[in-house]
Amino acid sequence: MARTLRPKKQGRRATLLSIVGVLLLVPLTLWIGSVVSQGSYYVSATLIALYALVPFIVSFEGRRPQARELAILAVMAALAVMARVVFIAVPHFKPMGAIIMIAGLAFGPQSGFLVGVVAMAASNFIFGQGPWTPWQMLAFGVGGLGAGLLGKTSLLPTSSLSRWQRVGLALFGFGLTVAIVGPILDTSSVFLMLSKLTPASVLAIYGAGLPINITQGLAVALTLYLVANPLLNQLDRLKTKYGILA
Repeated sequence: MARTLRPKKQGRRATLLSIVGVLLLVPLTLWIGSVVSQGSYYVSATLIALYALVPFIVSFEGRRPQARELAILAVMAALAVMARVVFIAVPHFKPMGAIIMIAGLAFGPQSGFLVGVVAMAASNFIFGQGPWTPWQMLAFGVGGLGAGLLGKTSLLPTSSLSRWQRVGLALFGFGLTVAIVGPILDTSSVFLMLSKLTPASVLAIYGAGLPINITQGLAVALTLYLVANPLLNQLDRLKTKYGILA
């Protein structure tokens, strides 16, 4: 009995660590990085990547992870990068967040957070690194974490979704992007663009970011509706066949 309960306990610990990292450690790191010096975003980005790795390592405690488990998450991160690159000519319409959310749904909150962090850091080698990189890593990591938490509930299955379940997932992705992921990115603009914070200037930035967040949310929703079911089904087969990341 103890052996069967231990993986669940480790999974809960890993999820708790992910949430603590998002709510406490990452904002603290971003704040310190913003006041220390210009160029410190490299250190901040590295620390955030480490925060994403710790819960993932904890989830592996007590068993021997196989290389193919890490390879699958690497593939998901690469798919997310490609989803951003393919639409490079379309402003703000990037379905990258949908792939990250699918990873979270399939493999859990800590894996979703890790895929979001890695995918955003990697894609910025194409789109450009800068002080905004750690904020983007946080935002899309939270997207994967939120979808993973949804997958932990009984509200939505993680494979073989019906039409209305796909609609529900699309609405969830849209809401998560517009209400959380986008505002985190807007917050980075607040700190990076404003030398003096005033209610009017802060509201102006959030207001200017809303149409962009909606466009991004529509890209995520459309991708989830069209792609989530076949991709989740394939990932579920991998989990069942090889007993990995379950």
